[in-house]
Amino acid sequence: MQQKNIVVIGSSGHGKVVADILSHMPEYRLAGFIDTNKEKGTRCFGALTVLGNEADLPALMAAQQISGGIVAIGDNWIRSQVVAKIQAIAPAFAFINAIHPSAVISDTASIGTGNLIAANAVINTGAVIGHHCIINTMACIEHDNRMDDYASVAPRVVTGGNVSIGAYTAVSIGAVVKHGISIGEQSLIGAGAVVLKPVDAFSTWYGVPARKMGERKAGDKYL
Repeated sequence: MQQKNIVVIGSSGHGKVVADILSHMPEYRLAGFIDTNKEKGTRCFGALTVLGNEADLPALMAAQQISGGIVAIGDNWIRSQVVAKIQAIAPAFAFINAIHPSAVISDTASIGTGNLIAANAVINTGAVIGHHCIINTMACIEHDNRMDDYASVAPRVVTGGNVSIGAYTAVSIGAVVKHGISIGEQSLIGAGAVVLKPVDAFSTWYGVPARKMGERKAGDKYL
């Protein structure tokens, strides 16, 4: 098998998780990290270092035959901005999925590109995952769920069947979402929440059972 040379954009803790997952994917060779906030040469994961920033990508792609990679930034809104920047700077950059070998993914699920699917995650039959989503450690996306682009579910999130999670929405660690629930775009579900009612777009919910606690704007911080 000929390996594809790739990079991880973002070298924080989330970036290290992604790099570790990619080390288990024999089709890829991780050349290093791209990060605007660290100096070139900074060691981040084993022997892997920061190769430069996003503006350096075209030259790196040519010099090191880098075909693509993945944006490893936990904040959904910032991740989308970095993806857009890369698409403008390096249109040939191919976004890949980082999928841990212990993840269980139904053959009938549909998964876009640029996604992280972490260790022991489950994506069940008929689920549809958009682009640049995060399904974190031990999260369970049940049958016929839908996650729109740039949505994320944190470790140990559990959804029932036929749940919809809107674009840019973040479901925090350990939350449970009842079957059939729709969660609007740009929303935030707090850690440990139990969601029993539909969630408005651009809103914050937490508690057991979860209640609406406020409004959000696009790009509001939550991490």
